[in-house]
Amino acid sequence: MSAIDILSLYAIAAIWILMIINMVLSTGGFVYYMKVYSTDGRIPLKNYPMVSVLVPAHNEGIVIEKTVSSLMKFSYPKEKYEVIVINDNSSDNSADILANMQNVYDRERLIVINTDSITGGKGKSNALNIALKTAKGSVIAVYDADNTPESDALILLVENLMADKRLGAVIGKFRTRNRNASILTRFVNIETLAYQCMNQAGRYFFFKLCTIPGTNFVIRREILEKMGGWDTKALSEDTEISFRIYRMGYYIKMMPLAVTWEQESHLLGVWFRQRTRWAKGNFYVLVKNFKYIFDFSAGPMRLDVLYYALVYILMLSALICSDFIFILGILGWAHVNLAGFSTLLWVMAIVVFVVNIMVTLAPEKNEFGIVSAGLAFLMLFTYSKLWVLVVIKAIFMSISDFIFKKEVKWDKTVRYAETSGDNLQLNGIDNTRSGKMR
Repeated sequence: MSAIDILSLYAIAAIWILMIINMVLSTGGFVYYMKVYSTDGRIPLKNYPMVSVLVPAHNEGIVIEKTVSSLMKFSYPKEKYEVIVINDNSSDNSADILANMQNVYDRERLIVINTDSITGGKGKSNALNIALKTAKGSVIAVYDADNTPESDALILLVENLMADKRLGAVIGKFRTRNRNASILTRFVNIETLAYQCMNQAGRYFFFKLCTIPGTNFVIRREILEKMGGWDTKALSEDTEISFRIYRMGYYIKMMPLAVTWEQESHLLGVWFRQRTRWAKGNFYVLVKNFKYIFDFSAGPMRLDVLYYALVYILMLSALICSDFIFILGILGWAHVNLAGFSTLLWVMAIVVFVVNIMVTLAPEKNEFGIVSAGLAFLMLFTYSKLWVLVVIKAIFMSISDFIFKKEVKWDKTVRYAETSGDNLQLNGIDNTRSGKMR
């Protein structure tokens, strides 16, 4: 058996291991969805806690008005929640927009914190820590500056959190508001539903494990204070804080009926920078927590660390090997002796991948169909290849940051103005059509 054959078998085996894991998680997630969707998700409380909704915002003038308007319309008792926007060292018109909105809404409920280059501009974690000092709530909620949550999202999250003392946090589901803006946003929409929502539900169903997604979640304030707030060195502050919650002995629950809609990048360059930042953050968290895989006292969080390790080590290496073998074969420099057997396994893997994606889309309105199946097939040969490049760049950047002791800074995602005609605009230039909310 040649070295190429060994690499081919490794790539196939690794991808099938990950496929089976995702199939199991999708099945569990589907069952959990059906269980939750058979109810309204509500668990009424006798006394509703004070909630502080934190919104970190850096140069978000193009979307912040829509976001704040949505947050002020929660069905949660009005006197029991406040919205705190951290206008973090912005150089656009965010401060003026927010000041005008404070004239419309009660300043006791809409609080704006304006920071400068000295106190702010150091990343999302730093902004959240600043807001936490001002927050009055015993429960903290976080929303990104481009989010438009549904009116019942907050009350669903809080009720589920307060109903179980073992819960440290509860996360909701987020959807792509502009899914039809481009082929890229269609891919992102499918990825979000399949891997950032359904798999989360599956992990909770089987292991009581979820990872905070960075938006549309609530957490107990006492937990944040015990852990000293958010880690300012973490680009993926959501994943990092999730692992610390696990280590404190709490669970994190998913409530898929609590939905927020967000704007995704429809330009490749913007998407690439955003995902590189995410990958860097997740790589930081993996390195920081890898030791817990071998620590039996770490509890179920060991499974989550292992899951991240499989994604960022096993999957990455498998995809690199398969692409390397494919290129060598095209050039005529190598030949796989197990061609017939490996081809069958690859074809089966493609079929299983598409079927698994379709299972995750089945519970969603207007998502299941032949077009989505075609997009899932296309993703395997395009989107997944881009993911490899993203992770490779993130690893090199992480190593460089470590060597040169670079400070973590805010690297925000470019936003787009959505017109009444559902058009997305970048700096006033019409680009493409936006997807409609359900």
